[in-house]
Amino acid sequence: MVHPSAPTVPTPVTAADLARAGLLEAVPGCVISPHAVFVPADTLGALRPILLGARCTVAAGAVLHGGTQLATGVRVEEHVVVGSPEYGYAVRNVYPGTGEPTIIGEDVVLRAGAIVYAGVTIGAATVVGHHTLLRSHVVVGIDSQLGHNLTIERETRIGDGVRMSPGTHLTAATEVANGAFLGAGVRTINDKQLVWRDPDNQIELAPSRFLEGCKVGSGATILAGITIGAHALVGAGAVVTHDVPPHATAYGVPARIHTAGGQS
Repeated sequence: MVHPSAPTVPTPVTAADLARAGLLEAVPGCVISPHAVFVPADTLGALRPILLGARCTVAAGAVLHGGTQLATGVRVEEHVVVGSPEYGYAVRNVYPGTGEPTIIGEDVVLRAGAIVYAGVTIGAATVVGHHTLLRSHVVVGIDSQLGHNLTIERETRIGDGVRMSPGTHLTAATEVANGAFLGAGVRTINDKQLVWRDPDNQIELAPSRFLEGCKVGSGATILAGITIGAHALVGAGAVVTHDVPPHATAYGVPARIHTAGGQS
């Protein structure tokens, strides 16, 4: 006999149970591992349904939070997290763990270990690599390739046909236009004074911008507020302290603009 005050093991809730409660809608033909996890309630207890389109695959250990919407043909691999609410202090705000709609477009692939926060939108045919992190309100366009071990901070905007190689870190509100290419280990900086939790000294952040078709070599560092112009080329390992004009080539530490005839 179990004492009334003794702790008990919660009764497992299956996908079928959630479907009957109207909290999981899966079109016939979806492949859902029995070891996938569905969490319709956010940190504050608000319930949001989880929607799975035709031909979706949800692998073992994947966790889908309330508000997640998977379009047709989405592939969610092992131990992916989708729709996780922001919780705690970050970028001068305290996040209470409120869930939001998280929209994953047709034929998107989320590789094993990827983490996609609540409020993210990913366009059709985009691939998100292993262990890549997309923070809240990131928007990614169609047919983009995001490599493994990327960190994409809040409110970053990534266009269509973008390619990012492994290990890159984009700070909050960075803009990456259509067709841009970022090599491995590219770093952006959006804070010129490195202020942390100082209410009397709230400096505006200055995100970087990568315009259409630009190319940035591996290991480059882009300082706060810098714009890389359309179809410009930044060399590997460069430290970019000034804007790079459209179609220009820049390299070095600090980076300087070069032309066909030499340095300008």
